[in-house]
Order: sequence, then C-alpha cells, then structure tokens
Amino acid sequence: MTSSKPLSKKPFVQKLIAITRMQLFIPVLALLILVLFNLIADPSFFIIKMGTNSAGHPVLSGYLITILDYGSELAILAIGMTLVTSASGGQDISVGAAIAIAGSVILKVLCGNESRPDHMKAPIIVAFLVACVVAMIFGAFNGALVAFFKIQPMVATLILFTAGRSIAAWINNNELPIISDESFSYFGTFIPGCPVPTPVFIAAACMLVIFLVLKFTNLGLYSQSVGINPSSSRLNGINPAVVKLITYIILGLCVAVVGLIKVSRISTINYSVVAKDIEMDAILAVALGGNSLGGGKFSMPASIMGAYIIQFLTTTLYKFDVNSSALPAYKAVVVIILVVLSAPVVREKFNRLTKKPASAVKEGA
Repeated sequence: MTSSKPLSKKPFVQKLIAITRMQLFIPVLALLILVLFNLIADPSFFIIKMGTNSAGHPVLSGYLITILDYGSELAILAIGMTLVTSASGGQDISVGAAIAIAGSVILKVLCGNESRPDHMKAPIIVAFLVACVVAMIFGAFNGALVAFFKIQPMVATLILFTAGRSIAAWINNNELPIISDESFSYFGTFIPGCPVPTPVFIAAACMLVIFLVLKFTNLGLYSQSVGINPSSSRLNGINPAVVKLITYIILGLCVAVVGLIKVSRISTINYSVVAKDIEMDAILAVALGGNSLGGGKFSMPASIMGAYIIQFLTTTLYKFDVNSSALPAYKAVVVIILVVLSAPVVREKFNRLTKKPASAVKEGA
C-alpha cells in the first residue's frame, strides 16, 4: 500500500518536469500571464467589435485585432531573424533602418520625381519587387561581412543601423512622398469588404512559404548545423559562409515585406520614426520563443508565437497609458529575465533541481 503512492506520483512529476523543459513552455507561460493580467485588470480588453472605417467599410476592431495586425509585422521579421540567429549565432540590429530604406524605395518608384503625384508612376508590384532586390542587396552586404569577413553580426550590422535612415532619406531627396491612390493603403490597412486587417493575411502567406521552404529544403538543417559547429558542417560538405549569406538575404526579403506594410499604413514615410526599435522586438521574439541567441537549434513556430506575445505586451502597456518612451524599459526587463533564464549556469542548476525530484521518486518506488 505504501509503495502505490510514489508510483502514482511518478508519472505526474516526470510529466511536469518534461513540460518545463519544452521550448514552448516560456512563451506559453508568458502568454498565460498576460491573459490573466488583462482578465483581472480589464476584461473588456478581449472584446472584438464590428464597426466601419473612414471609408464606410466594415472592419473588426479591438485590442486583440490590434495585436494580430501589428504583431504580423513582427512575426514576418521574426522569421528572418530566427534563421540569421541560428546560422550566425548573432542578431541583425539594422532591420529597422533597412525597413526605412525598403519603404523609401517603394515610394520612390511609385512617385517618380514628384513628391505628391496625382497617380502612381508604376504598378505596386513593380515597386515591391524593386524594394525586395534592394533589401536583399543590403542583406547580402550584412551577410558578407559576417560570413566572409568573420565580423561579429551585431558589429557588422551596426554599419547599416547607423547609416540606413540617412540612406532612406537620400533616396527621396529628404522629401516625404505621399501616395494619394487609396489602393496603395490596402496592404497596410483593410481590403474593402474584408473586416480582417490585410497584414494578417500577408503574415500567414509568409508563414506558409517558410514552412514549405523548411519542409522541402535543407535550409533549416544546414543553418542549425552551421550555428552549432561550422567546422564540423564544413567537413560534412556544407559551406557555412553560403548558408549564413542565404539567411541574411532571406531576412532582407522579410524586411521588404514589412517595409511595404509600414508605408502602406500611412501612404508616406517618416524616416526617423518608421520601424523605430523594431529590431529589439524581433530579437526579443526569437529569445522569447526559447531559441538560443548563440545559434544552433531553433523553432520557427515558437519565434512567431513570441512575436505576437511581444505585441501583446506592447498593446497591454499602451492600454494602461504607459508612455511610449518608457516601453523599451519594460521590454528591457523581459530581455534581462530571458537572458538570465537561458544562461548555461542557470540551465545547469535548473537541470540539477529537476533531477532531484525524479531520483527521489525512483528511491520511493
């Protein structure tokens, strides 16, 4: 009779330990904390209403819709940032400036030499493709510094981080072009007749593409292999430099997509403000997803989930009237907690603590 109780507890304790070691444990826990906090503080946070926009079209509104809308931008960036982190063991801090460049290129192609044209000078798809090429070139520039010149990623991308917004302003001669065509705004707001924000569909398309890429190519395997041990990867026929370069180019494509969404929202651009501090949110999304910031194994669904949780946190802070200038301080606290939890010393101590209950259960059995 005495041995039956430890035996009955054994599966529960082992399952609990296994759950805490799962990669999705931290993001799910963070999501539950945010949900519970908002439920207690103000349950109206979760209300979704059907209304109309300024054009009279039906649209969904509410804090959850805002999270899905703006979190989609971050989720797209998190896709590229996850691959870069996995392969290079570092992060690209220039994505905000690169978004400004991509957005400026789109407006330049659409406006031509006029700052306020009566009609667009080129199709939107052409402007977007040109922005993709430019963003990929800048991504390749960052990737080349990291892959071929062996410069630490954060230092390599500091160049574009510093100069990027000036380049964006130079592209349009320091003017602020404005697109008057309503169809351009559809990519960042709503398509007439569809109540769901367009960025949600764009993010879903990007997720589908990366899912297919990772499923039917070896990109995920190669980037993880290079991030874990570049020398061993080279001995197995993998070129670490090429893999790193490809991940930075893919991040460039993600930047171009977000650039389109950003300028489409307001049909213009503010070079110093657009996508400000978004690189911090993208990196934090990767970390919150439980991925190692030192490279190696990754979980793309966890990073995407982390992106929406970061937006959940941002929207919650705005909901309770936290000053926008204070947001980085709150997010910095989250960064500190995640970095400490992911530190090898902390993980080792946690593993020792979780092994003790398991061994105790075995002795009781």
